Amino acid sequence: MSIAFRCVVSAVALAAALGACTPLQVVTHTVTQTEARVPVGEYELDPHHTSVTFDVDHFRYSHFMMRFDRVAGQIDWKEGGLDKSQVTVTIDAASIDTNVAQLDKMVKGSDMLEAERNPQIRFVSTRFERTGDARGKLTGDLTIRGVTQPVTLDVTFNGYGRDPLTKADTLGFSADGRFSRSKFGLTTWYPAVGDEIHVVIQTEAARPPAG
Repeated sequence: MSIAFRCVVSAVALAAALGACTPLQVVTHTVTQTEARVPVGEYELDPHHTSVTFDVDHFRYSHFMMRFDRVAGQIDWKEGGLDKSQVTVTIDAASIDTNVAQLDKMVKGSDMLEAERNPQIRFVSTRFERTGDARGKLTGDLTIRGVTQPVTLDVTFNGYGRDPLTKADTLGFSADGRFSRSKFGLTTWYPAVGDEIHVVIQTEAARPPAG
């Protein structure tokens, strides 16, 4: 068998194997940013496709990144789209993940989040200001360690579609914003650790199909 023939046979076999994989067969579906096409209703944040990461200045050497591993929430999508809809998000404060076990313990402790006494970080939207098609500034009340302050996020509506795997109506969003941690009473380690928190959010929210 020639080298060229073996290469052809291998390529055909590889193509057949890839074609047999379900995820590769289900790759086409429609996603739209037209808000009027989104069905009204309550959408639950998908914990497997939601990430909340944030960074803070560390000794002016770098912006140290962390994340929360457990996030839940709802989007109440109403007629009028982003302008009329509401968001509620709850974060498990004890799910902080700095990739350093000892630091996790310190951030969860009494010097910072005091997660045992304040197990939830909560955001409830109060106002949306449109800045363009499918984007705007979302302001809400953020509560950390029992202190509530307004925080504004730049939000982009990535689109709506019927998930090809779950068949659920699904929404996708990206958001980011900045706020002062000292306004929540979180002043430990300043100025070695900066005051400004930069948060980045990626999320999908789904409404299960009827029945």
